[in-house]
Amino acid sequence: MSYFAVALVSLLTAECLMASGYGFPGAPITAPQTLVVVHVVAIGWLSLLLCGALFQFVPVLVAKPLYSNSLPLPTLVLLCAGLLALLCGFLQFGGTIEFEVSLLPVGAALLLLGFAFALWNLGRTLWDARPLGLSARFVIVGLTSLVAAAGLGIVFAFVLGGTTAETRLTALTAEGLPLHVIAGLGGWLTVSAMGVSYRLLAMFMLAPEREGAGTRGALHMATAAMTVAIVGGVIAICNAVSLGTVLIAAGLLGLGALTLYGRDMLYLYRARKRRLIELNSRMAGVALANLAAGVILAIIFVATGTLQRHLGALVFLFAFGWLSGLGLAQLYTIVAFLTWLECYGPVLGKTQTPRVQDLVIETRASKWFVLYFVAVWTGTVVLLTGLAWAFQATAGIMLIATAGIVAQIVRTRSLADVANTLRLPQGAHRPRLLLSLSPQT
Repeated sequence: MSYFAVALVSLLTAECLMASGYGFPGAPITAPQTLVVVHVVAIGWLSLLLCGALFQFVPVLVAKPLYSNSLPLPTLVLLCAGLLALLCGFLQFGGTIEFEVSLLPVGAALLLLGFAFALWNLGRTLWDARPLGLSARFVIVGLTSLVAAAGLGIVFAFVLGGTTAETRLTALTAEGLPLHVIAGLGGWLTVSAMGVSYRLLAMFMLAPEREGAGTRGALHMATAAMTVAIVGGVIAICNAVSLGTVLIAAGLLGLGALTLYGRDMLYLYRARKRRLIELNSRMAGVALANLAAGVILAIIFVATGTLQRHLGALVFLFAFGWLSGLGLAQLYTIVAFLTWLECYGPVLGKTQTPRVQDLVIETRASKWFVLYFVAVWTGTVVLLTGLAWAFQATAGIMLIATAGIVAQIVRTRSLADVANTLRLPQGAHRPRLLLSLSPQT
């Protein structure tokens, strides 16, 4: 719950910054202000959300307990401290603050250590559960991509912070930003989300899990795409070769992986046994549609030679329409499920208890999700048409919608929407807001 709380605060902070005109599109994509917003979203929101989810659901994926229940706390502390130092380093690099020592390497080192703790904990859990199913193998590809993203990030930080001036590392910093984005946004966040969604959506919709040739093909193509992009890209930069061919090859492989993944998701929705699906699954479907729209737009931009001009809008749609949309949708139900398990698990079968669905009021929450996605679509159109002045308004609407969703999540955690007669039967445990005491599944 602490991971989810910090992640949501980070999302609200990023939206406040965008609504105030801080960073892109009022500043260049590579400006320090934009880098602050990007890393608040990528690390503070999406990475912490995914880490918290993986600590809970990797044991579900592999039917084994988490290797260590004590490591997540120092991991969270290190990641938060590293993110804060990194953000201060960007501000220092842009001349906003002054400090005698460069904070970029400090932040990168703390983040690397925090992610190393997470990788060790999750990696040992996965290792002890061999042989692994396909969902867990997607997570392994995502974790491997995290290693690459963090490694490139620390190279950038050490070069920009003046710690090293080695020729190849300098070249990697100058040309390697696309690789960093692909490893983080494409590998760590998207491939991991693919793996978790295979299990979660099947579970929530009572659909048969996909383990066939198409799913294996999606896994293999995603693995190949990350390998070609990251390994091939680094080799190309270090040997002063153009990245164009490497990125095209990786893009085609990634397109194949996403196509097969989309087909599997469509199958889950069609084959589900639960006819009336819950809000989280409906909103996950909208997020998946945003992913498909982003892929189509990327193909159009590459074909027309306008990818560079519209890159900001495309990343915005992927980050907020696909990843954030999926994250918010699943978090809405994850919090309800964990709260139900923690509060009513000890008294199940002993007294009357509410259902998981009784902890939420979907009709009230749905309007906030609709407003959020409408704001994301409007923001994407605004960025595509170059109307930068209107982006602040759409970011403000996103902020309002996100705050509404967060309020619903807090109400769920506080049991505010459970009928008084069922809220706390004898023996039930009142949940704490930021700490889940539910047993490992």
